[in-house]
Amino acid sequence: MPPAQPSPILRRRRLGTELRKLRESAKLTGDQVIEAVGWASASKLSRLENGRSRPDLRDVLDLLDLYKVTGPLREELTAITNEAGDMRAWLRSYATMTPRQRVFAELEAGCAEIREYSPVIVPGLLQTRAYVKLRILSSRQLVDDPDQDDTDPENEIAARIARQSLLTREVEPPHYSAVIEEAALGGRAGPREALRAQLVQLRKLAALPNVTIQVLPADQTIADWYLPHTGFSLYRFAEPQDPETLAIEGLATNLMVTDQKEINTYSMVFDWLRDAAYSPEETVVWLTDMAGQRSSGPPRKPASRDPGMPPSQRSRRSGRLTEQ
Repeated sequence: MPPAQPSPILRRRRLGTELRKLRESAKLTGDQVIEAVGWASASKLSRLENGRSRPDLRDVLDLLDLYKVTGPLREELTAITNEAGDMRAWLRSYATMTPRQRVFAELEAGCAEIREYSPVIVPGLLQTRAYVKLRILSSRQLVDDPDQDDTDPENEIAARIARQSLLTREVEPPHYSAVIEEAALGGRAGPREALRAQLVQLRKLAALPNVTIQVLPADQTIADWYLPHTGFSLYRFAEPQDPETLAIEGLATNLMVTDQKEINTYSMVFDWLRDAAYSPEETVVWLTDMAGQRSSGPPRKPASRDPGMPPSQRSRRSGRLTEQ
């Protein structure tokens, strides 16, 4: 069972944000801090504040002394420092983990809410083992990654499957919402039996109280004829002080963003996608028909939508989305 607590990587980001705020409140520059605590490297503070290095408790205590931090806040930051450095204990919660899967396992741990839009691939947390194998093997030869070359494909598959128990854990599973394009479940995604099993899996997961799955029809208009640029995932964490994160998965490189303005933009896009998609109830009908009629032609589509009319939208934030 994956851990309910945030990963060490997320702890590092939280610690770095808090330390930067404390330095700014103390009206100290980075150079002044380095000189005051006697560190040899000027980049050490930068790496610590940006969450890029594993923190040493003695270094953090030196900074807290300099910033005159006492009481509950000092205790809290000391605890976060210890969690940020204990990667081995966190990884023991997973039977198998690989570097590529760990990137997303670290984001998922400690989440209160996950929202994902997927235009061509079923999201990793919803994939069957057969579908996982198809996706990993089909792209493996395209990625020039020494770490991946040394990884047994079965280990990579097992690591992705290990992440999925996040949705069914007994203690505070996250609220999970996915909008999946109809094309992601079409014939190009894999052999007929593998796709049928994936459809059955989605229908089963959609019955979980914390999971919402919606299929987006290929001919449905999104907002005012908006077209999404890419798939994306949005993560909100149980602890309000942990920064929300946007993730965009690439073939070999992943983009992680914590800028709130950017996250608000993608949240608005997700609302548009959710409004345009079949409702959760309509989606279950669609999945049932697609699984049952896989060998006899396309499924019937729920009749409650007029694909020529844009869906009603929630109130939108100010601002415009432009084509790149």
